[in-house]
Order: sequence, then C-alpha cells, then structure tokens
Amino acid sequence: MRNLLCMMLFAFCMALCGCYNQGPITPDAWNLTEEQLDSISFYTTHHYTQGYNFVVSSDSLKILEQQNEMMPVPDLLTAEVTAGDETIPMLLLVDSITLRRHEHLVVADIRTVPTDSIDSVWVKVARDQLTFGWVRESDLLSAVSPDDPISQFIDFFSDSHLLIFLAFCALVGGAYGLRRLLRKGAKIVHFNDIPSFYPTLLCVLVAASAVLYSSIQLFAPEMWRHFYYHPSLNPYALPWHLGLFVIFVWSLLIVALATVDDIRHHLSLGETILYLGGLAAVCAVNYVVFSVTTLYYIGYPLLIAYIAFAIYRLSLQKSI
Repeated sequence: MRNLLCMMLFAFCMALCGCYNQGPITPDAWNLTEEQLDSISFYTTHHYTQGYNFVVSSDSLKILEQQNEMMPVPDLLTAEVTAGDETIPMLLLVDSITLRRHEHLVVADIRTVPTDSIDSVWVKVARDQLTFGWVRESDLLSAVSPDDPISQFIDFFSDSHLLIFLAFCALVGGAYGLRRLLRKGAKIVHFNDIPSFYPTLLCVLVAASAVLYSSIQLFAPEMWRHFYYHPSLNPYALPWHLGLFVIFVWSLLIVALATVDDIRHHLSLGETILYLGGLAAVCAVNYVVFSVTTLYYIGYPLLIAYIAFAIYRLSLQKSI
C-alpha cells in the first residue's frame, strides 16, 4: 500500500514538473497596432477575443445575418425604413439564423455599438464559412460555453438548478442511507469506520475544496471567470488561489484511489461496495453543504467544526 501511494505521488510530481508552462512569448507592446491594443484591452475585461471557440449550450441561439457588407451592424441599429404609415427598424429586416445545441462557433469579429441601449457589444460568430452572423454579447454568453471539457464541466456543476437538486437528493438520500447502514451495523465513515484515515481524509478534502471553490467565486469572481474561459490543470500556471484549488482537485483523485485500495484490504467485496456507497453519500453532502454555506460565510466556522469532529471520531475509532 505504501509503495503504491509513493508511486502515485511520484507520478503526480513528475506530471506537474513536466507540464510547467512559462507562458507565451509576447511581442513588444510598442510594435502593436491600435487594433491589436484594443483587442488586448477587450481580452483583459471580457476574457475572450477574436478566434475564441464556443459551443452552444442552450436549446438554440439566433444570430442576425449581415446581408449588406456596406452597412455594418452599427448602421443597422439606426437605419429605418418606412412601410405605409409605419416606421420599421432596419434591424428587423435582417435575416436570422438559428444555431442548435452542441454546435461549435468561433468569434470572427467584435464591435462596440454605443447607440444600442441593451448591449453595446456585438459579436460576430461563425459556425462554418457559409454560416455566420451577429449577436449581442449578453445573448451570446447566456447561450454558449467555452469549447473546453473543463469549462463545460465547471458549467455543469455551477448550474443553480442542478445544485439545488443535488442538495435535496444528497441530504435526503444521505440521511436515509446513513440510517439504514447504522441500523444494519455496516461500516460507515465517521460513525462505524474501518481502521484507516484515508476515508476521513477524503471527506475533509471534499469539504475544504468546496469552501475554497465558493470562496474564489465570492471574493475573486473575475479571476474565476478568467479561469472558466482559460482553464488549466497545471497549478504552476495559475494564481495561487486557483493553483491551490487545482492542487486540491489532484489531491482528491490521489486520496480517492488510495481510499479504494485501502478499503478493499479491510472489507469483503460486498461490504466494500456498501461502504463506498456510504462514503460517496457523505462526500456529496459535504460538497453541497459547504459550497452553499460558504456563500453566506457560514462555511468557514462549519469547516473548522467539521475537521475537529472528523479528527475526534477518527481518534475514537483507533482507540477501540
């Protein structure tokens, strides 16, 4: 067991050293054109620019097709046409294209329209060489997600409806499962645990990771937004807050493997499956409770109390 854990830790350290990135080499700022400087300025505040890839995450996204190359989008917003006694904005006469879920897009152009009272930023996106059009940035970002598996994973677990559903399922299912396991005298973390500290360590890491995750979203939302658009699993290429969070994620994977390996040496196959089910329920409850309560600053004292409780229960188990 110790040899396996040492091998995993060595492989983890070598992977981190091997993926170290010193960052791209940027040209001298004095040689940049005004258009390039504007693009960099937009990138620092919006975290994406021309050439960035999105994927449609909503059911549909409507974009406006530009029919007349001589009439750019800013002019479309102000132009009007008279039909009888009715004046119709030219924008309504532009054909629209409906993009569907899971279709991939690339940002082709970005323009600022000061006369637009809804959203001054318009983005031109292209699905292919023949399908492209304009859309307000607010409408675009609410219907797409970055074309990166890590970003889509973050988007999935950040959904508020999913979080509420998981909270309800985790609390109800966890309480019911713990009650059944305790009545049967089965092994369960914190209450009737096996002689191993790995399950307790895994639960504490999940709770601490949830607190850190919510803290970054609470106190550094722009940093988290930039990470969302440009995710990385290399902690050395990130600010220390995000780097610490990534280290926690890697630690969770390593401790989870060590936990499974240690459990199967203490329990039979059937008891191992039952114990892992209870452990997953406890981890799910920890994730939901600590990620939600941290947003209201309750998660910090709750985490300290939980760590003290986990250490106390572990010491009791070892003394038996």
